[in-house]
Amino acid sequence: MALDKMQMNLLKEIAGLEAVPDGAFNIRLDGGLEARANTENITIETKKDKPGIDIYIKAGTKNERVDIPVIVSKTGLKDLVYNDFYVGEDADVLIVAGCGIHNDGSELSEHDGIHAFHLSKNAKVKYVEKHYGEGEGTGERVLNPTTEVYLGEGSYLEMETTQIKGVDSTKRVTRGEVADKATLIIHEKIMTHGKQFAATDFAVDLNGVDSGAHVVSRSVAKDDSKQHFISTINGNNKCNGHTECDAIIMDNASVVAEPKLTANDIDAALIHEAAIGKIAGEQLIKLMSLGLSEKQAEEEIVNGFLK
Repeated sequence: MALDKMQMNLLKEIAGLEAVPDGAFNIRLDGGLEARANTENITIETKKDKPGIDIYIKAGTKNERVDIPVIVSKTGLKDLVYNDFYVGEDADVLIVAGCGIHNDGSELSEHDGIHAFHLSKNAKVKYVEKHYGEGEGTGERVLNPTTEVYLGEGSYLEMETTQIKGVDSTKRVTRGEVADKATLIIHEKIMTHGKQFAATDFAVDLNGVDSGAHVVSRSVAKDDSKQHFISTINGNNKCNGHTECDAIIMDNASVVAEPKLTANDIDAALIHEAAIGKIAGEQLIKLMSLGLSEKQAEEEIVNGFLK
């Protein structure tokens, strides 16, 4: 792997990696394959019909990690990738993804990732995805992730997505189908500033008996940035669903929250919560009384909120 210092910094920001990772991994750099490794239980293959990879995780695989980071370091590059994850029965793995864009030029740089998760019976996956942008150029840094989730009986998928710096525009779309006794957990953290825009669109179908979904979005909108959060849960059987959107709004920012619930079964138990507000004055006063400036106090509150 021959990444330069800037590219290695991006890798560290999005995946916490400072060297070649242990285990299975696939590193995509500027639209092409940079490095890859498989293990006895996890195989990564290049798609033959379109850009992207297929990741096969054998039944019964335990305590293994898969890294699939993407780095975009060329201004004007528009990258599109399709990644499919096939997780065997009773597997229990961690998948770490994410995309870092460095743009020092005047042209737009963009990465669109379409991910599909296919979890077999009783499989368990934690998926961690971080988006990050940097660079001194005037060109925009754009990320548009699309995720499709297909959860088999008794399976469990926890998604943790974070975007807190440097991305000018993002449209995150997630669709899920949840079978009997399966569970989908989504935790989203977003911070926008300047004139940035972030849109989130979740829609989950709880089709199975005793299926469940828990969707939580926490966001901070600063300056003149705009955010739009849509969350839809369809209860089509005996199920439990919960969606929550908490946002802090600052300066001249704008936040729209649209939670939606549809119960198509008498035993569908669905809850939604949405709260948008500014930082409470008493919180600022308390921290400023400890010697912090107003700006420092705001930063402490925001950091604590997004943890």
